[in-house]
Amino acid sequence: MKNWISFPRIEGQTSRQAHCDLPAGTYEREIGKEGFFGPATHFYHAHPPTGWSDWEGPLRPRAFDTTKLNFGPGAGEISPWSATPLLGNASCQFRIWRCDRPMPALARNGDGDELLFVHAGAGDLYCDFGRLAFVEGDYIMLPRGTMWRIEPSAPVTLLLIEATNDSYRMPDRGMLGEHAFFDPAMFDTPAIDAAFKAQQGEGEWKVLIKRRGQISTVTYPYNPLDAVGWKGNLIAVRVNWRAFRPLMSARYHLPPSVHTTFVASRFVVCTFAPRPIESDPGALKVPFFHSNDDYDEVLFYHQGNFFSRDNIHAGMITLHPCGFPHGPHPKAFAAGAKAARKETDEVAVMLDTRDALDVHPAAASVEWTGYVRSWQVPKAAE
Repeated sequence: MKNWISFPRIEGQTSRQAHCDLPAGTYEREIGKEGFFGPATHFYHAHPPTGWSDWEGPLRPRAFDTTKLNFGPGAGEISPWSATPLLGNASCQFRIWRCDRPMPALARNGDGDELLFVHAGAGDLYCDFGRLAFVEGDYIMLPRGTMWRIEPSAPVTLLLIEATNDSYRMPDRGMLGEHAFFDPAMFDTPAIDAAFKAQQGEGEWKVLIKRRGQISTVTYPYNPLDAVGWKGNLIAVRVNWRAFRPLMSARYHLPPSVHTTFVASRFVVCTFAPRPIESDPGALKVPFFHSNDDYDEVLFYHQGNFFSRDNIHAGMITLHPCGFPHGPHPKAFAAGAKAARKETDEVAVMLDTRDALDVHPAAASVEWTGYVRSWQVPKAAE
């Protein structure tokens, strides 16, 4: 595709460079298509685009606190198919699962590739390809149809992001080259090692297969994880966010799309990892207000100080459906203007979906209903 030179139309008082040197007293808002890849326009407002005084109706920014979910006995420790569904649509399922002891049966997803993010804990994952040790902060991508189970060495909390009827791929890094953000050589793969061989045997094993949301059980008189070798390029892989080298510019706040980690046909998964904050005096130091009207945006907050948010802690999820502008909270915006911090320390998993997400009852049960009002600035006492 040819990217011809174009001259955007300019009307009124603006900045010539997006996200930099805003006219005094203005707030920049970006509207765009295709998740920051398509045509865009920047407005310069006299008031914050999130300065609403009231909100009615079902469309609203929402926040959920997964630390308040009840993971008592029988609530999902044994099988990932009893994981708690939080958000979803026809192309993606976003669930959370806690497991504190070895899975007694194998799992197999016939509905799509599965992406695991280890929010807490550590252990070993056994699958068709061998054994893969994991720790907090790991992503593990399991191709559709992979048999697997985990043996935690410490209680595990996992995000499970299913690419329904789809596959995970790497994003196109364009002129940056395929080694930007992280080198594919950072992927680790399972090994047919002594521990994998030791778990093989003639005892009875069950495989719980999920297909179209229903579970079928297949029983074997032996452990079907009995591979003695394999070759090919369709493989389970693991990478930790600590391997990432986030893209940044000292003079320009880059859009979230530069942090894309995995892509599917109807959604992307991005990772916000610690990085230096822009140092140029005229550059925005926090995310810009934007109306990302082609996507629903979800953020799972893993750890750190979330520099664009207020009253958000690890384990929380925010959902910004398309249809309205959003951006930093007032305190975060003010702190960014002072440029007191020199780097971020946040780690968060972002899910951007082309299709509207449904909120499942478990998420609604732990919703912070006051989130829609968290952008409001208290009025000064008269």
